Amino acid sequence: MRRGYVYIMMNRTRTTMYVGVTGDLSGRVQSHKEGRGSKFTSRYKLTDLVYYEEQ
Repeated sequence: MRRGYVYIMMNRTRTTMYVGVTGDLSGRVQSHKEGRGSKFTSRYKLTDLVYYEEQ
């Protein structure tokens, strides 16, 4: 069975939130931090992982 993660990223001021799903949590968080995660996360500088849960 394949594992997956639900995660929440926020900006430093905690005013914008992004909820995502991935099979590679560390790689996906690194992508967000480098501005390659998604247009939304790069636009709002959502670089802080505040929550994750393994599914």
